[in-house]
Amino acid sequence: MTPEMRQFTIITLVPVALLGCAAWFGGIWIIAALLYLTGFARLLDRVVLAERAESEFPAGTALSVTLAISHFALLALSVLALAGEWMGLLEKLGLFVAAGMFFGQVSNANAHELIHRSSRLLHRLGMWVYISLLFGHHTSAHVLIHHRYVATRNDPNTSRRGESFYRFALRAWLGSFREGYAAEAARLAKINRPTWRNPYVVYVSGAVGFIVIALLISPLTLLAYVLLAGHAQMQLLMSDYVQHYGLMRPIKENGKPAPIGPQHSWNSPHWFTSAMMLNATRHSDHHAHPTRHYPALRLPEAAPMLPKPLPIMGAIALCPPVWRKIMDPLVDKVSDA
Repeated sequence: MTPEMRQFTIITLVPVALLGCAAWFGGIWIIAALLYLTGFARLLDRVVLAERAESEFPAGTALSVTLAISHFALLALSVLALAGEWMGLLEKLGLFVAAGMFFGQVSNANAHELIHRSSRLLHRLGMWVYISLLFGHHTSAHVLIHHRYVATRNDPNTSRRGESFYRFALRAWLGSFREGYAAEAARLAKINRPTWRNPYVVYVSGAVGFIVIALLISPLTLLAYVLLAGHAQMQLLMSDYVQHYGLMRPIKENGKPAPIGPQHSWNSPHWFTSAMMLNATRHSDHHAHPTRHYPALRLPEAAPMLPKPLPIMGAIALCPPVWRKIMDPLVDKVSDA
């Protein structure tokens, strides 16, 4: 294992262990998981310089598979702990926040990596991670819609200048579901495949299956599951909101948008949170090379940079006036360049 892959492995698997202990034992382990995902991550982002991005690294498949398998175990443990009676209210609140952050930031980044893999098995593994979070449609919408129409008004997951996260989240969720379904239906019609082959059948039936399992355990388990999945979904949508806020491609004379470039995504050079999110913060390079594996993603010199780590910017986005005060001048600066 290379030193670079060792970093990814340690940084992403430590919260798996902490959350597992938090869900099982409660108490101090919940505090440890919360501190790792928040204060500790912020501290290391401030004191450790980012690694050079020019080197090529291994594919990181083993870690991605490990994280995906761990996701399902942690999701079950977390939901059962939240619905159980052996934790106090404050413990449950802490676990809810920490688990939602992990599923929305680490599990999401890993599933995102997997759905871009050419291996059908790895792609389906990422798909099922999303389905378990009741967000299976993202598998189709991200690949077929977001990557094609990013930084245009045709992409539901591109946030617009002046748009609050709250307005964006509803528009992006509904729009990506609808547009992803339409794209899959058009693809099937083009190759004369029946409607039941639409992957949305799997997305919806899989989600229903998880919901039924939770309900069979108890109504409280179902409530905990739906709330936790919703929390994770908001983390995912927040990533899209922050990473594309206000950056639009100009429309050419022929009515088509200009080619996607590094200037159409916000990036983060911060070391620790970038590693924890499997370099999802190197977003410009991902859009330029969607199949490039996460250890090899680079930070283009021309790419716009967020002033603070992605999770911090997500927290700021929860207060729209503060968000706009920080980001709107940066958007104007990029647009004028």
